[in-house]
Amino acid sequence: MKACVLYSGGKDSSLMAVILSRLGYDVDLVTVNFGVFDSYIPASMSAKSLNFNHVVFHMDQSILEEAVKIIMNDGFPNNGIKYLHEEVLEAISSKYEIIADGTRRDDRTPKINKDQIKSLEDRHNIQYVNLDSFGYKMINSLVSKLFELSYEKSNKENSSDYEVEIRLLIDEKGGNSSQIFPEHYQTNVCGFKQKI
Repeated sequence: MKACVLYSGGKDSSLMAVILSRLGYDVDLVTVNFGVFDSYIPASMSAKSLNFNHVVFHMDQSILEEAVKIIMNDGFPNNGIKYLHEEVLEAISSKYEIIADGTRRDDRTPKINKDQIKSLEDRHNIQYVNLDSFGYKMINSLVSKLFELSYEKSNKENSSDYEVEIRLLIDEKGGNSSQIFPEHYQTNVCGFKQKI
C-alpha cells in the first residue's frame, strides 16, 4: 500500500517514514512547495540519505498568500500554519491511501484534532497517522538511536518546512518575518547510524 509522509527532512517526519517502511508500506517522502523558493532541497538531501523516494508536491501560491495574510493579521504564525497544513492535507488526500506526518503530542501547530482526522479519512477514504502519542523525550530517544543528525540555526538553506516560504513572502510583502517567528534551531537527518 502506498503511503506518503509530509516531509521536512527533520527527525519527526523521518521517524514516521521509518516506522511505516518497516511495517511494509511503500513510502514516499513528500515536501510541499508553493513556488516562492526551492525550500525542498534540504528535505531531498535527507530523504536521499535515508534511501527513501522524495516527491516535491507543488501547490498554488494563492494558498501560501492566504496563510501569510492570516499570519500578518494575527501577528503570530500558528493560525496561518494550521490553515496551510489543512490545505495541504486536503490536496494530498487525492494522491495517497495513507497520509502521515511527524506531528507529535507536544506540537501546537500544525496539528489537526481528532474530529478533523475522522472527517479527512471519511471524506477521502484514506488513513491518516501521526506521532500524537509520542512526546518530545521519546522522539529524541528514538531518533538518537536511529539517525545521524545536524543541528544548526534555522535558515532558508537548511529548512524545508512551511516556515521558509512563509517568511520569504512576508518579507516580500513588506513585513518583518523575524518579528513574527522566533529564532530557532533546525535538526536535519543526515542518514542512519547503522543499517536497519
